[in-house]
Parts: sequence; structure tokens; C-alpha cells
Amino acid sequence: MEEPGAAMREIVLDTETTGLDPAAGHRVVEIACIELLNRIPSGRHYQTYINPERDMPEEAFRVHGLGSEFLGQFPVFAKVADDFLEFVGEAALVIHNAEFDLRFLNAELALISRPPLDGFTVVDTVALARRKFPGAPASLDALCRRFGIDNSSRDLHGALLDAQLLADVYLELMGGRQPGLGLAAEDGEAVGRARVERAVRPPRPHAATAEELDAHGAFIATMADPIWKD
Repeated sequence: MEEPGAAMREIVLDTETTGLDPAAGHRVVEIACIELLNRIPSGRHYQTYINPERDMPEEAFRVHGLGSEFLGQFPVFAKVADDFLEFVGEAALVIHNAEFDLRFLNAELALISRPPLDGFTVVDTVALARRKFPGAPASLDALCRRFGIDNSSRDLHGALLDAQLLADVYLELMGGRQPGLGLAAEDGEAVGRARVERAVRPPRPHAATAEELDAHGAFIATMADPIWKD
């Protein structure tokens, strides 16, 4: 439970897998997390590739480009589980099509006799987008186009890139970035409202010039008995 006054912490999460169904023996091959504090990226993230201990189907390889030879040099899930869970902590999870990722992660946890990711607050951005834009496409690419988010580097799916794009999409779905808020400090610490330095303008002169006073006096002289000239 967050302490009073503590920053609201959320984790934008994405995975890549060997297929569509863990019940059919498919495994997680990449996990990426982006930390948000009060809905501002803090600059902290977690990302790892995972050896799935199985072959990579061609259809999955075409999606993310992660082959068995490449993944074979990385640790198995059991070796990264503690680091992953420590990074997530008790934060709310922001996931695009959350049921898919949670089903895979819970299957991986079950294989090493660890409890599932139950009890977390989960924000499914697919459901959020469909509520906000009924009938409109709700894919990550479609939402990037809607909000003008540059996804031109997304030739292949990648968990870290997708989590970064999803963080931008989520902020837009929740109302957009607030002006004057920095996204991340260089040292990874969250930053608050930016201080805007404004130039101090000298006061404008308001006194009438001598020419203006002479012109005014000449005008008054043409008036018959003005009430302010006693």
C-alpha cells in the first residue's frame, strides 16, 4: 500500500512470446517495463530477453525477429523472475490486451512454483481505448496514429519499444501530458512542474508628452464652458 503523499507508481508492461497460447507450450522471450510516477515516465525501465528452452516458430519470428540462436545466450525465466518481480513491486500494471500478457507471465511463474500476478490493479489499454473511442481500431499502431505518436521505428514488435509507445498512448488516453511537466530527469529521477523563466519587462510610460499636452489644451480652448474647467 502506498504511503500518504507517495507518488502514484504504475508499470507499463509488454512481453514477446513464441506463440499465442502458453497451454500449447509457448513461452515468454522478452519482458519490458516502463515506470511511471504520477503518470510521468521516471526514466527507469526493466528489460530482459529470455531463453524459452524451445524452438522459435516461424510465424512468431516474423513478428518480433527473435530467433532461437539469439535467445539461447540469455537466462531462462527462473533466473530473471526475482529481478522482474522486484521492479514491478506493488505498482499498478498498464498493459495492452492485458489478458494475453498476464496469462503468459502467470504460466511462467507457475512453472517455477511462484504465485501468479493476482491482486494487482491492472489497466487494460485496449478496453480503455474502446470505451473512449467506441467502434474505432484499438491496436497500438492505430492509437499511435490517432495521437500523432511516432511509431515509424516499429518494423518488428519489441517489448521495450512497444512499452515505450504504450506509455505515450496511455498518457494520451488519460487526458494527455500536462504542459510544464518534464518527462524524465537526466539522472533518472522524476521531475515535477518545470520552472519557466520569464523576462521582466520595464513598465510602459503612461505620461503624456509635451506635444500631446499642447494638443489637448488647444482642443479644450475650442469648447464652450467645459464642466471640468472651474
